[in-house]
Amino acid sequence: MPPMGAPSAKKVLADLWQAAGHDSAALDSVTLSGSEPVLPSSFAIGTAAQATVAASALAAGELWHLRTDRQQQISVDMRDAGIEFRSERYLLIDGKPPHEHRDKTVGLYRCGDGRWVRLHTNLPHHRAGTLKLLGAEYDRDSVQRALERWNAFELEDAAAEAGLVVTATRSFAEWDAHPQGQAVAGLPLFFIERIGDAPAEPLPLGDRPMAGIKALDLTRVIAGPVCGRTLAAHGADVLNISAAHLPQMEALVIDTNRGKLTAQLDLRDAQAREKLTGLLRSADIFIQGYRPGAIAQYGFSADDAARIRPGIVCVSLCAYGYAGPWAHRRGFDSLVQNANGLNVAEAEEAREDKPRPLPCQELDHATGYLMAFGAMTALKRRAIEDGSWHVRCSLAQTGHWFRHLGRIENGLACPDPKLDDATDRLEENASGFGRLTSVRHSAVMSETPVRWLRPSMSPGSHAPVWPR
Repeated sequence: MPPMGAPSAKKVLADLWQAAGHDSAALDSVTLSGSEPVLPSSFAIGTAAQATVAASALAAGELWHLRTDRQQQISVDMRDAGIEFRSERYLLIDGKPPHEHRDKTVGLYRCGDGRWVRLHTNLPHHRAGTLKLLGAEYDRDSVQRALERWNAFELEDAAAEAGLVVTATRSFAEWDAHPQGQAVAGLPLFFIERIGDAPAEPLPLGDRPMAGIKALDLTRVIAGPVCGRTLAAHGADVLNISAAHLPQMEALVIDTNRGKLTAQLDLRDAQAREKLTGLLRSADIFIQGYRPGAIAQYGFSADDAARIRPGIVCVSLCAYGYAGPWAHRRGFDSLVQNANGLNVAEAEEAREDKPRPLPCQELDHATGYLMAFGAMTALKRRAIEDGSWHVRCSLAQTGHWFRHLGRIENGLACPDPKLDDATDRLEENASGFGRLTSVRHSAVMSETPVRWLRPSMSPGSHAPVWPR
């Protein structure tokens, strides 16, 4: 039995499946193996990983069933899913790790009031803005000295006002008392909503669940790119759109661009917006994960997309949820799990004073698979019912769900799987970066093996056109 009240992964999967409105009979085709813990944490990371990966695979299986009237068998091992939730950690290029994307000033600091804050400075503009706000030099000691003049909550608000990404560390009780914590607690895990009229669209011909489906992927970092990578793994033509002026983290690009085409369009330019509009008219799925309002200001909100392409499935991602005073704040996984109490709870279990982050970007990866799950669910609804659809997920909503999966007794004693411990989960392929060693997908499907047919390439390697 799962310890400390954590539900079985099968129960978690069933709850996800039914929350999306699917027929529970499909669950009989899924086999889940393994048990907690799989990563060193007191939280049910393996359960969350296994259930969300399985949900996305089962949604792909439902599309295959819609195409062929055949139900295939699906299996996901918990340890394999846990490894995949850290896929960016096991990358090798020509036998060597890619460039480390962690900035020297990122991380936890104490403020003058004794409280902890976490700074996210991995992107150059966030680093420059944070140093300017603090009046600090590009040095951890200088940043620490500057923070001694700040109250943690005041810094959090000042950073948000400046468009930066900083959170004060909170306990569960403090987050539950905060207006944003209360707002998130009132939201479902995800939204799948009909947003416009359009005729039903049968799935195109093809020999994979997502064959013939075109997905525009306007996302960066982890959660959104994992969604696009998952759709590509089931056969979709995924076209990632970035821009030359937008900073990237190379290891994450290498990991999440597997299976995708990648082009660049600067939406500040009218001709680029016209080009994206043309791509959208032929798309089936439109994924965007920039800060709230960033894409909408260029005329590509979900409602705009449904007007441009009736029948579109829009997938939106934000950090803190779609209600509450932080709904429009920028954020990353590490900032959310620091603000919502997860890091304090993990530290308390470890009997440590310093906030303890989860051993993976759990909120990012789980949200990415939930986005893919929602996209494929909406695609099935479009084929059967009609309409344009909007799937909405957030890191904070995922965090609330994850927290309430329960705790794992002695979970922190689990060995931390290093590269040598994960060799059975790795595969080698050519890429635009060199010979790529990366983590295989953890879902096994009996009729349509999950795989990426296109190599990972640098941003802008392809023209902004759909393949013929």
